Amino acid sequence: MENILELKTINELQQFSFYIPSYQRGYRWSKNEVKDLLNDISEFTPRLVDDTDEKTWYCLQPIVTKKKENGQFEVIDGQQRLTTIYLILHFMNSRLREPEKTFDLDYETRENSTSFLQDLTRETYNDSNIDFYHISNAYETVCDWFNKPNFNINDFESKFKFNSKVIWYESSEEDPIEIFTRINIGKIPLTNAELIKALFLNSANFDKKKNDKIRLKQLEISSEWDYIEQSLQNNRFWYFLNGNNITTNRIEFIFDLMNDEKDYTDNYSTFRFFNKKFIKKDQKTIENNWLEIKKYFQRFQEWFEERDLYHKIGYLIAIESVTIADLYNKSINLSKTEFRTLLDEAIKSDLKNVTLESLQYGDKRVKKVLLLYNILTMLNNENDNAYFPFDIYKNEKWDIEHITSITDTIPKQKNSWLNDAKVFIDVSKEDGKKLKNRADTCDCEDDVEFEVLFKDIVKHFNSYLEDEDINDISNLALLDSETNRGYKNAVFPLKRKTIIDREKKGIFIPICTKNVFLKYFSSYPPKISFWTLEDRENYYKDLEKVLKDYVEKEI
Repeated sequence: MENILELKTINELQQFSFYIPSYQRGYRWSKNEVKDLLNDISEFTPRLVDDTDEKTWYCLQPIVTKKKENGQFEVIDGQQRLTTIYLILHFMNSRLREPEKTFDLDYETRENSTSFLQDLTRETYNDSNIDFYHISNAYETVCDWFNKPNFNINDFESKFKFNSKVIWYESSEEDPIEIFTRINIGKIPLTNAELIKALFLNSANFDKKKNDKIRLKQLEISSEWDYIEQSLQNNRFWYFLNGNNITTNRIEFIFDLMNDEKDYTDNYSTFRFFNKKFIKKDQKTIENNWLEIKKYFQRFQEWFEERDLYHKIGYLIAIESVTIADLYNKSINLSKTEFRTLLDEAIKSDLKNVTLESLQYGDKRVKKVLLLYNILTMLNNENDNAYFPFDIYKNEKWDIEHITSITDTIPKQKNSWLNDAKVFIDVSKEDGKKLKNRADTCDCEDDVEFEVLFKDIVKHFNSYLEDEDINDISNLALLDSETNRGYKNAVFPLKRKTIIDREKKGIFIPICTKNVFLKYFSSYPPKISFWTLEDRENYYKDLEKVLKDYVEKEI
């Protein structure tokens, strides 16, 4: 047997008999929750769906059931809503000389619960048990809510019975307690993706006369659905498209993009959007809707596999300059050449009025400029097929780090810092020998002595860099915060050693940052322990060269 998932109007529920098992929590809705439901339905205005005779509807949360042998439906989830729905129907029936049949509710833990609910009046006050007490209060709230001058109860009744629907999930599993447990520990919440999948794959939703053809199409969709989900589970693909850390049902990302009526206050807005597309339950409906989903995925896959598009789109998404939805919608009406031009223009627009000369440490724009510099450097190397790992970039915190040391913060671990630094002091000259001797004999407990020595050692390694240039972009690099924390305030040669050691362990180091510390910008033979004036100038020239099409030069 298949699980059944469909929408049912409140009116359709009235034919059933429901059983609330002992493992369920008793009725606990407060006055506020009851009034919120009544207000939401009252304020909802049904309207005709375009080009159909169908009207929009108010969607209530799911009701999960299991059919018992006696024909009753055991309520696994949703009994609070179901009881409140019963109280509203019961009140509307109380106005009629000949009440309509409504559904029955039977609480396993409450003797005579069915008769109690059937005989309920506004004057009923029953505190014989906690459930009857809360139900009595809730019914009083319902009665009070309807007691308004000039209130059109007939209009409300129509909206409530015929334009309000529950998401009905009828399980075929044997053990309802196991289902209840899984739902309530959050392992199988009914997501939009699962509900939408039921629209496509549940044969109970379609005309039985055409079932064979539809079933074949559904099997094909099932296979393609799994392929799309599996592809999106590739973190490199997923984080290229966005930055949300979703581990299950990643296909729902596509559904949300397609939903141009997104209501962020409604958890099932996307399901409702797709349900309107399935008013006609036939093979053409299935095929057309699935084709639209595939178009999104195939476009994203094309972008992912084309290296130039991957890097430029990935950059724009990473800096949150555009959304993937914007890019998709614009790409529909553009040729590939026009789309590439659009990407370049979007990057230029985001960096408008940015000049390399003006960028200093602390400017938020430095990070996006250095990110673009690393991405374009990779992209410009025709012999390198590497892809920038946006998944690593988005899952780790990235910092802008000074290439050489700065003296504005005295290290907390004085002995450790000094032992690391003095190994690299250049003792080929007399001043270097004297500095090394001071380092060997320094009393780190003497704060004044250490601070003077610390600044002299930093100055020794920064002798090629003017003080006013310490925060210039020519002394800045992009680095993950873990590496950065590992050598904060370290002298250049120790930073260099740390970078090399971490890359040997397989840790991703951005190519331009690696080039800096591997002395890529130095003349041969390189001065390994120093970030020289020549290095800085050559690094800056490379920044200008790589970014020339996107970042303005100061006039």
